[in-house]
Amino acid sequence: MSRPERGHDARPRFIAAGFDISVGTAHAYVTTVEAVRLFGQGAGPPEVARRLRVSRKSAYAWQTAWRAGGRAALMSKGAGGLPCRLSDAQAERFQAELEAGPAAHGWSEDQRWTLARVVELINRHFGYRYTPRGVSYLLHRLSWSPQVPAHRAAERDEQAVAAWRTELWSRVRSSSLFGLEDSVFAGQE
Repeated sequence: MSRPERGHDARPRFIAAGFDISVGTAHAYVTTVEAVRLFGQGAGPPEVARRLRVSRKSAYAWQTAWRAGGRAALMSKGAGGLPCRLSDAQAERFQAELEAGPAAHGWSEDQRWTLARVVELINRHFGYRYTPRGVSYLLHRLSWSPQVPAHRAAERDEQAVAAWRTELWSRVRSSSLFGLEDSVFAGQE
């Protein structure tokens, strides 16, 4: 897993009125405010749906909520799900533990963080039991992303590979497909 540089969030952000929110959240907020304005002007759900490019079903649901509770009923209630079990200080410590790498925590066979290892790390250091999916959500929230390592043999000789690519592969590529006598493999039959 990799993480962007400290202080840098890879997702686009929108900062207004003291709130730091994602662009998607900002768009949803603007759309909702516009829907409230249109309903206030007497527009029906089909008109709101057409103008805001949303489904009629959403527009009807918004109108029902707006009639029942006004503008406040359409505003976001925040992120769903349970709150994070880790406090802000624990989350900082958790990130430092991740940055130290798996070897620092006893996994020396390779340098990969797996969800199972991160589950174990959280349990060891903080006493919380997370599921692998819960750990995935937590890592995403902390701007860590999954990475797929390049699979290479431990015995790989990079100099030999480079020499093969420049010398032998160029001859293989330029040889005739049908004339094995011209091939570099002709003497190896």
